[in-house]
Amino acid sequence: MGKLTKEEVLHVAHLARIAVSDDEIEKYSNDLGQLLDEVKKINDVEEKDDELLITPIHHIALLREDENNNSIKFDDAKINIPKSDGNFVEVPVMINE
Repeated sequence: MGKLTKEEVLHVAHLARIAVSDDEIEKYSNDLGQLLDEVKKINDVEEKDDELLITPIHHIALLREDENNNSIKFDDAKINIPKSDGNFVEVPVMINE
């Protein structure tokens, strides 16, 4: 292709909502032509549909069973709590009204 016509450059400028001068039209006709030539090279790439590659790694997630380990009891943790009411912990208000 190489070079776009003046009308094609003006059409692209209209689509982009930009004003172009006569000097810019000449510059853009070359630049846009080269850009379109590069994009057309994509059509020359060979395509292979042999296998669909979703991921190169076959990874199996290893999950373990949940276990109840030695957790701290609430009564032991309540020693360090300044205010509590039964099984509830009282905390200061953090939201200003």
